[in-house]
Amino acid sequence: MSDFVRGLRWWFAPQRIREEGDTPDYRFSLANERTFLAWLRTALALVGGGFAVDQFLPDLRWGVRVGMALALLAAGALCALRAVNHWVRCERAMRRGEDLPVSRFPALLSLAVGVVAVAMVLVVVFGWRG
Repeated sequence: MSDFVRGLRWWFAPQRIREEGDTPDYRFSLANERTFLAWLRTALALVGGGFAVDQFLPDLRWGVRVGMALALLAAGALCALRAVNHWVRCERAMRRGEDLPVSRFPALLSLAVGVVAVAMVLVVVFGWRG
């Protein structure tokens, strides 16, 4: 079984994680859960922003509006999926006594949000309309 499929199984059966290693200090597990919830809040905000761009900027050129909305919606979806993956990876690492996993995802998410933000600044400054 591939690591990807095994990882997906842990998403939906977190009790299997308990079979690995030793139980970490509960404070660390709870901090991991709070981080997971923060990522989900970020994902919800990105999805809401995508819908807001699409619904509240009807005068914006169609391609620009849809492009920005889809970028925010895709970032939200990826953020939600990454949240659960990161939670599982961190929980397993803590149970095994390993270093916590590193990720480029926060930098990529920041870049995507930054690009959309710059596009929105240009829209506000220049008032692009369809």
